[in-house]
Amino acid sequence: MLRVALPNKGTLAEPAATMMREAGYRQRSDSRDLSIADEENDIEFFYLRPKDISTYVGSGDLHLGVTGADLKEESGSQVQSLLELGFGASKFRYAALDEGQIKAIEDLEGKRIATSYPRLVRAHLARSRIRAEIVKLDGAVEISVHLGLADAVADVVSSGRTLRQHGLVVIGEAIAESQATLIEREPRPDREQSAEVGAMKRVFTERLRGVVLARQYLMMEYDCPKSVKDAAVKITPGLQAPTISPLDDDAWVAVRSMVKRNKANKVMDQLAALGAKAILTTDIRSCRALKTNGNGQA
Repeated sequence: MLRVALPNKGTLAEPAATMMREAGYRQRSDSRDLSIADEENDIEFFYLRPKDISTYVGSGDLHLGVTGADLKEESGSQVQSLLELGFGASKFRYAALDEGQIKAIEDLEGKRIATSYPRLVRAHLARSRIRAEIVKLDGAVEISVHLGLADAVADVVSSGRTLRQHGLVVIGEAIAESQATLIEREPRPDREQSAEVGAMKRVFTERLRGVVLARQYLMMEYDCPKSVKDAAVKITPGLQAPTISPLDDDAWVAVRSMVKRNKANKVMDQLAALGAKAILTTDIRSCRALKTNGNGQA
């Protein structure tokens, strides 16, 4: 049975469970459950602290895990990314008091920086050739400046609302960017996985890749005059080629093609300008048989 770790709480927990359901996997109905077996798909899910997932996967106790890319790097575990999942996007940044003396990363020299990610911060400071004292906290680092424990903080920033509530502003460029990521243990000659486990991991990964791709695309259908068909196909080339079907009116054809979700409205405008009619879009639940760059991107 394939063993997969999912976040038990936090911003990644519900989106991860939703993705599993869309991929056809059973999920827990009670948030207090620590594990659940999906007998039909021969898989067991374990709900763990997001920070611990890389440790469990890296040790080989679990085959796969879903966690933030920043947490993967911070853990230092022997794991590697298999697939970016397209949710939980955030940036890891420095922040200091809006009216304070720290305005740029160079101003952190000799200062105290509170963070829950000491490994990431230490590496970034070393690359920037800045010497500073790192104050490790498990959470709520924003308040540390007001309490006098630190001069600045380094933390995950999504909307920035929490920073603003404490009078902090980001400084410098992002230390790192993160999103939810599917991870596995790094391969080593002395710990080969069985062919059965390898096959189950591939099936699981491809199911999730199908969901990631489906969320990026819409299915677009429209009626098009034959006279502008070639121009319309250039606007909606699809992943490989559009499906073109005859209509009762010999002067028209029906076209069906996948288009990028974030470009759909612009594409509809262009098709309408050509003379296409009955243009509609529908959601795609899953998509397969598409070559990608390894990160779920077409």
